[in-house]
Amino acid sequence: MKRILIFCLALLMAWPAAAQVRFVDATELTLIGQALPTTHPYHRIDTTRYKGFTRSENQQVRCSAGLAVVFRTNSTCLEVLPVYASYVYNGVNTPRIATDGFDLYIRRDGEWVYAASQAPKKRGEAFRLISNMDSSEKECLLYLPNYSELLSLQVGVDKGADLTPLANPFRHKIVIFGSSFTHGISTSRAGMSYPMQIERNTGLYFCSIACSGNCKLQPYFADYLADVKDADAMVFDAFSNPSAQMIEERLIPFIARIRESLPTTPLIFVQTIYRERSNFDLKTRKTEEAKREMARKMMKQAMKQFDGVYFLDVPNLTGTDHVTSVDGTHPSDLGYWRWAQTLQPELLKVLRQCGIR
Repeated sequence: MKRILIFCLALLMAWPAAAQVRFVDATELTLIGQALPTTHPYHRIDTTRYKGFTRSENQQVRCSAGLAVVFRTNSTCLEVLPVYASYVYNGVNTPRIATDGFDLYIRRDGEWVYAASQAPKKRGEAFRLISNMDSSEKECLLYLPNYSELLSLQVGVDKGADLTPLANPFRHKIVIFGSSFTHGISTSRAGMSYPMQIERNTGLYFCSIACSGNCKLQPYFADYLADVKDADAMVFDAFSNPSAQMIEERLIPFIARIRESLPTTPLIFVQTIYRERSNFDLKTRKTEEAKREMARKMMKQAMKQFDGVYFLDVPNLTGTDHVTSVDGTHPSDLGYWRWAQTLQPELLKVLRQCGIR
């Protein structure tokens, strides 16, 4: 009986606090990160319109990696109430804060500063991201989960607080297509993929079409990218997943397919990184070296054949001290931070040449 009384008292104490939060559907705020509109607000590609994907690819492009909600609020706390599709990421190399969770940044003195990140203890429940903030107006950038499909999302604030959409704070539109690296596998939270870091560093707007393990220069991805008529540039982490043979066979047709629709859009290809598994695994080393060499060969041909095609063969994107790998393939947060820091100046040089600043 005593335990029942204590439980009831705890519920009574918790109810007023919960009642002080009001929830707003995130579709009433500003969603950024989609290359093209979708019928479902949190999908990256409209799979009711674009076909040809494998089952895995179809699932991945419905994940919300790289998408974010931006808004203004003077609330002292923030909560989220996500509803997820049934798929659950079961990889061992990425924490749930990245796969299922949310990553919050608040703009301070012109810079996006980390504020909070968290995932729900149990799916289907609201959870608090941050408490005890002051009541000044804050510009918020909330990255959505890297490897979950959201069915709906609500943002919770103090009952009397303002919550209004914020115009997209980033400029231009750069579509990036890539592998698990670009997807953000093995990052600790959703905003730590290298494109999202470069986005916050530079103010350039990145739309990520990354598919872990499935970025293999497929023609149906080229068809999709060719429809993004308003892209100021496109960046490709295109040599991480395909074999050397695939690169040789598919690269030129892939570019040609995009060029049919986008004759002048800058297409910037980036060399794949060194995988730490290659330190002692000789088979992996041989395979990865062959991919990099084929990328160099085929990009030389592509740049002769097409105008506005660039190749960034940047060495040591994640460093040379062999301390950045999570699983022999994917970098840690330190590796992705180095990737962003090393690639960013080289990428900006090309973008400036194309009039993108």
